[in-house]
Amino acid sequence: MRRKLLITGSAAIVFAAAGCTTPAGPASSTSAISATFPPGIASASSSAEGTVVRFTSGETAVDVTIESDNPTTRDFLSMLPLTLSVEEFAGREKISQLPRKLETDRSPGSDPEDGDLIYYAPWGNIGFYYDTDGIGYSDQTIHLGTYDGSVEQLSRLEGGDVTAEVIHQQ
Repeated sequence: MRRKLLITGSAAIVFAAAGCTTPAGPASSTSAISATFPPGIASASSSAEGTVVRFTSGETAVDVTIESDNPTTRDFLSMLPLTLSVEEFAGREKISQLPRKLETDRSPGSDPEDGDLIYYAPWGNIGFYYDTDGIGYSDQTIHLGTYDGSVEQLSRLEGGDVTAEVIHQQ
């Protein structure tokens, strides 16, 4: 009986000690985000800059070149491919609600320009700006990349399913 208690007590100490260990090195949200990238899209040693994301609906395609390497762009890329819907908003941009909010810590705000794809943190949506007249800098508007499409091309993305997928990674 005494031997049984000794073995049980020893096992409990071993399990308790194993649960108290900490991983080697600090974990950061950037490394956690990098780990969620699909294979070949990004890793801790690669950059999101230069990645091309294509938004396609029917015969229309709009390519966006990612210009920033930050937690928000990496988190956005980790969600791809995905299917979205695009709609007009305020005569300034075409927007799409993402399935979840993106990581925004350590991602700088921006002063958007026509041709920018942005992430608007409070609403959790992306926006294709085409008329930024009078819009200024905001910490809540995070620049993802730029596109060359026309307003007509953006309009053709509305009303149906839009596929967003990586077509090129630097």
